[in-house]
Amino acid sequence: MKQLCALFLIFIISSSLYSQKNTDLQLDILSFNRLAETAEWLYTYDAVAWWTSDSVMTNDKSEIERLGGEWFCFQGKDSLWHAVYGSYEDNTFDLVFHYKVEADYTIRRVYESVDTSMTNSFSRALNLAKGIAAPELDTMPVGFNQYIRRNDDNTITVWLLPAMSKNNDAVYGAEFIYTIDENGLRILKDESYIQGPLRGFAIGEPREIWVNYSELDQPSLDGVFFVWYFKKYFTSIKLETKYYISSIFKTEEGAYYWIHVQKEKEAVKKNKKNKKKN
Repeated sequence: MKQLCALFLIFIISSSLYSQKNTDLQLDILSFNRLAETAEWLYTYDAVAWWTSDSVMTNDKSEIERLGGEWFCFQGKDSLWHAVYGSYEDNTFDLVFHYKVEADYTIRRVYESVDTSMTNSFSRALNLAKGIAAPELDTMPVGFNQYIRRNDDNTITVWLLPAMSKNNDAVYGAEFIYTIDENGLRILKDESYIQGPLRGFAIGEPREIWVNYSELDQPSLDGVFFVWYFKKYFTSIKLETKYYISSIFKTEEGAYYWIHVQKEKEAVKKNKKNKKKN
């Protein structure tokens, strides 16, 4: 909550440069905050997946051979992260590995039971989402990472976002986002967006990079996630949308905050159009 309050205050300061001239042009900060929260959650999910997948590969080959494409992470009632790996066949999830990330970030394999209604519905939802996205995914030059979460209304959201390329490039430009019914059987909402050919930046040389979403009025989740995920790999990442340039600022204490600066020329253009309409 403190971080979000600071984020809002920084937004007000940065946008006030043009607020007197362009009072009718504003970033939807509430929507952006939701995207930022989701991006941070996906970032943690991704870390848990990497940590536990390394542990998976140290197990007996006979167990590893039982794995399918159905795996996912989730937070338990104690807010600790879990990761389960298995396969889904004949309407049943075969749980092979179950890992738990303790509060001190220790990762251990556990043999606790997992709610079958969750493992089955999550497996169906993942397979459904990947099946719907397959025609587009098959044309992409990189793989896509999968993320899944149960929502407060019991529906399920699946995200498919670009993974790093084989050449160690950070990639952006497409996102597949599906809200699915609680049983994982039916798509309720499709919020996917494909910008065009995927773009990327080689990782290695610290430098400033620009993520171009200038065709959009508001930032996309993929753009926000890209900036948050790769913030430590580059000296600065500018996320450009039609009216704003957004970036992350790191304090001396090591905290990160978003800053949004309005693009004056685009703001003037929009204001002129609005005046003509009136």
